[in-house]
Amino acid sequence: MAVSEASTDNWRRAGLAGAAIGVLAAGAAAGMAVERLTVGRGMRQKARLALDASAPYGSLRGAPGKAPADDGTALYYEVDEVESDAPAPRRRRLFGRKAPAPVTVVFSHGYCLGQDSWHFQRAALRGLIRTVYWDQRSHGRSERGLAQSGPDGVPVAIDQLGRDLKAVIDAAAPDGPLVLVGHSMGGMTIMALADRYPELIRERVVGVAFVGTSAGKLGEVNYGLPTAGVNVVRRVLPGVLKALGAQAELVERGRRATADLFAGLIKKYSFSSRDVDPAVARFAERMIEATPIDVVAEFYPAFAEHDKAAALEVFREVPVLALAGDRDLVTPSSHTEAIADLLPDAELVIVPDAGHLVMLEHPEAVTDRLADLLVKVGAVPATEAAKAGAGSS
Repeated sequence: MAVSEASTDNWRRAGLAGAAIGVLAAGAAAGMAVERLTVGRGMRQKARLALDASAPYGSLRGAPGKAPADDGTALYYEVDEVESDAPAPRRRRLFGRKAPAPVTVVFSHGYCLGQDSWHFQRAALRGLIRTVYWDQRSHGRSERGLAQSGPDGVPVAIDQLGRDLKAVIDAAAPDGPLVLVGHSMGGMTIMALADRYPELIRERVVGVAFVGTSAGKLGEVNYGLPTAGVNVVRRVLPGVLKALGAQAELVERGRRATADLFAGLIKKYSFSSRDVDPAVARFAERMIEATPIDVVAEFYPAFAEHDKAAALEVFREVPVLALAGDRDLVTPSSHTEAIADLLPDAELVIVPDAGHLVMLEHPEAVTDRLADLLVKVGAVPATEAAKAGAGSS
């Protein structure tokens, strides 16, 4: 069958479009080029399949539920309950009265990820404390955002994500004390929740963990690029993503055709350690690959507009953990330090040799600090927290 010039051009555009985000990672592309000289494409594909088949990451499941967002979007969540034979967590007194329910820890994930990104922390805390994991709208097992669907769809705003988190809390943890944990966009979601529902924070939240996140000024992030490169990214990337989102099917073919490049990009912007477990790297790659390009495009503009520094004030009376990797290129550790500056009593932890997905790259460091926070708020005994830390490595 003859291939028309138009068809050839479409495929060429698909490959270019699928690799367009590569404007962020010349270094990653160079690294992949070296790898191609030593490892054949077929062998790399077989390695990916083998890792997908054998790795246990993302396999943990809990009791499922769905929470309706204010626009009707069905938000998927799972609950891990305390095992009946585990030591009962000490109940925290709230306003002089015994809490009617145990502490619930609610985990919110980041952009282009899903609830499974908390795999190691989930494995460590399972059965010790009640936990809720949810997928942000249009991510994971949650429904595509209805407000974003169709020709009249509205852009995603971080404020919407805060309202989504409130819907999940109402459905999965309607009463009792809460500990909120958020990575990257998930941390921003918690800030938006506090901005819209400060009374919920005051009345029910007993602890917060911000992991690799930001309260604002994300438009100033340079992604590890020289000034000229980052200026190009800031100028063209929003328009590029919007154009890609408008031809999603074509672009997804291009993404598959340039899988090696995307794997290099993901590794560069997710991890810092040279010896990161290949199965963990592939696990992250799968989650990010699963996010459709039109969803990537819908969410991206919200980050430049995000500014919730003022909302942090409501957390001043709450124990706060502010943690980041020292080599995070997506939300640099300086943004976590800025959060700690606004919350002087917060515990600031900068994890050495860690990138953006610090909870996957150095799970023991993140789980240990979360366990310390849970002990501090009286959610688990210190002895059980020590077991949780040991179980995350």
